[in-house]
Amino acid sequence: MNNPNEILALMAEAVVEGNRDKAASLAARAVADRLDLHLVIENGYAAGIQKVGELWEKGEYFLPELMASAEAMKAAMTLLRPALESSRGEPSSEGKAVIGTIEGDIHDIGKNLVSSMLSANGFDVIDLGADVKLGIFIDRAVEAKVDFICLSALLTTTMLNQRRLIAMLHDRGLRGRFKVLVGGAPVTRQWAADIGADGYGENAMAAVKAAKEIMARGAKP
Repeated sequence: MNNPNEILALMAEAVVEGNRDKAASLAARAVADRLDLHLVIENGYAAGIQKVGELWEKGEYFLPELMASAEAMKAAMTLLRPALESSRGEPSSEGKAVIGTIEGDIHDIGKNLVSSMLSANGFDVIDLGADVKLGIFIDRAVEAKVDFICLSALLTTTMLNQRRLIAMLHDRGLRGRFKVLVGGAPVTRQWAADIGADGYGENAMAAVKAAKEIMARGAKP
């Protein structure tokens, strides 16, 4: 396959189809053939994930398709990132985030989807899992020098911990260092505003959009 546009189109197609094996195989071929990996990511895989977002917004794709596409993108990036790091540094990143389901809450399906979609859209994501203690969010955020702390809560009782974490950031003099994004079934835009969060995502694509908008404005003080 000698036509670069053809392989880029196949990469985008693999993501749209949610075909993990195809996405990984094409990524391996791109590395072996020494293609421009930045071009591969931007005009191949990222173009595919952008199309997935459009299909989601139109109501043509639902959670299963979204998750499959995100996993296909991650499979490709697993192969591409090491190759980029060993050549001329890491690929450009939209930003860096820690994400987790907040303390007292073991639900993680929605959090996993947001984590996958942030990663697929170019963010460096540290996924802390579920039932994460508030102090761990803050410690990892400081240690990794992230831009975002993303908090998921699926229960009305545990969503109160989103407010507590923001208060802890204030108490430790760290509030200005991180942007806080909140989401989860009981969480609303009004709740996010009430607790002083920087952004709110009612679903995975909305969370990605909010994160990108914050980065465009300047996520760090």
